[in-house]
Amino acid sequence: MTKEDILDVLHDVQHPELKSDIVTLGMVEGLSVSDGKVQFSLLFSRSRDPFALSIKKRAEEAIAVRYPQYADKTVVFIKEAAPKKPAPKEREKLGEKQGVSRIVAVSSAKGGVGKSTVTANLAVALAGMGYRVGLLDTDIYGPSQPTMFGVEGYRPEGKKIDGKDWIVPAEAFGVKIMSIGFFIDPSDALMWRGPMATNALRQMIHQTLWGPLDFLLLDLPPGTGDVHLSLIGEMKIDGAVIVSTPQRVALADVVRGVAMFRNEKIGIPVLGLVENMAWFTPAELPDHRYYIFGREGARRLAEETGLPLLAEIPLVQSVRESGDEGRPISADDSASGAFYRTLAENVVAELEKKAR
Repeated sequence: MTKEDILDVLHDVQHPELKSDIVTLGMVEGLSVSDGKVQFSLLFSRSRDPFALSIKKRAEEAIAVRYPQYADKTVVFIKEAAPKKPAPKEREKLGEKQGVSRIVAVSSAKGGVGKSTVTANLAVALAGMGYRVGLLDTDIYGPSQPTMFGVEGYRPEGKKIDGKDWIVPAEAFGVKIMSIGFFIDPSDALMWRGPMATNALRQMIHQTLWGPLDFLLLDLPPGTGDVHLSLIGEMKIDGAVIVSTPQRVALADVVRGVAMFRNEKIGIPVLGLVENMAWFTPAELPDHRYYIFGREGARRLAEETGLPLLAEIPLVQSVRESGDEGRPISADDSASGAFYRTLAENVVAELEKKAR
């Protein structure tokens, strides 16, 4: 354990008023790591700063999450003094050091639209095309990928390489998988504040032994919150795929999701939209389509926003059953799996366009 390790954790502790982290603001002084104890002071330019106690608590929590052995051995003093800004240090992002060629975020902005199912099947379809694929389940509060890949019982092993500890991901259907679900009991509720959740996520990002990958897919949680912004800061994301159902209430959230990725401070290309649950075809009436969530809503939105429609995926019972059974439908040579293979081909094509 080194000072740099602790500073790396403290980079995630934000000052809510100054909109930056406490290390960049020069608030951390006298950091020492010795005799099994972490000790440092937090500098505040004014006495009785209203944020002092909450920042101190978040710093202690952040260290405890990343390094549990220091949970009761971290001493933080509050000191009145002018912060001393350190020399800026660029933090290396994933994608620049582990041989991950392309990172694609799969987002939904709204929950319940089947984003995780789409992500799992897209990963398996890409693997079926011969690509080396990883999948990071970033939904800290509702991880579902362990179930979809049938690896709920997997418990990650540690591996030390060149003095650094790594976490070995699960592997199924040619896809390497990492999820917070591997570290918790399925019956336990996760009640974490934002900093604790993002620190756990950062540990999975930087300590998972992905190895060289052609694609790393991120299964994002719904919305546009702290986890999304943390990922953008930690990873060099090459493009985003946004999943929606056809109805207007879902599409309204898609507009906000597109705006987040297109924001000038984020600047992640949106590769296109996926209309999930586009129609329902009962097995006994294979030639019938019932548009129970509306018709072609995502197609119209794609035209309005100038984005490609990457795929229209129907609501099919076999897709749901395969996810519950831990075998993504795209692993089989079936009509339902073909929709995801089309999606995979279109995602690759759009990435190649962006590269050109």
